[in-house]
Amino acid sequence: MADSPRLLMLVGAATPPGRLAAAIAAAAEAVRGNASAIDVDVMNLAETLIDTCDGRPLDKYAPETRLAVDRISGAAGVLFAAPVYRASFPGVLKNLLDIAPVEALRGKPVGIVAMGGSAHHYLAVDTQLRQVFGWFGALVAPTSVYLTAADFRDGRLSSESARTDLTALTDTLVVLARRLDPASLGPPPLAAKFT
Repeated sequence: MADSPRLLMLVGAATPPGRLAAAIAAAAEAVRGNASAIDVDVMNLAETLIDTCDGRPLDKYAPETRLAVDRISGAAGVLFAAPVYRASFPGVLKNLLDIAPVEALRGKPVGIVAMGGSAHHYLAVDTQLRQVFGWFGALVAPTSVYLTAADFRDGRLSSESARTDLTALTDTLVVLARRLDPASLGPPPLAAKFT
């Protein structure tokens, strides 16, 4: 499967893997079952040591940080999953995105999964991440998935509607990754013009 397009599923939280990671594992399993020509890669920031962004060139960061950025850059599409913290996404994810160069996500299909304790902040992560991904020039899926504690039972994703939504979002990313040439999408994002 080395030549297969790779879909990266990135859990952007510093806390030990819990419900959000379980939901992404279920999404990865669904893609593996439905799209055999897609290689699925799951990266959990709770298990990945990322240096603190301080403006140095990418090649000056530690190998694990560079590898994390390489996994984003090398993916045909990326599903970003983030919990809602204080009506925003976690700093550990922002830190990694601050390190990643524009080219890592430019023209790349991207999906958003957010999770909160209740439905009250369902747009917080979505709207903020859309702006960040727009800065990169990523092609963000038109809809996202929002999960709450009610979608889980005993730490496992139990909601069929949530499973259906995750499958629809990952199917969208797979279709976009197979059909699009990121180099054909333009013009370059403004961030690329000034770096």
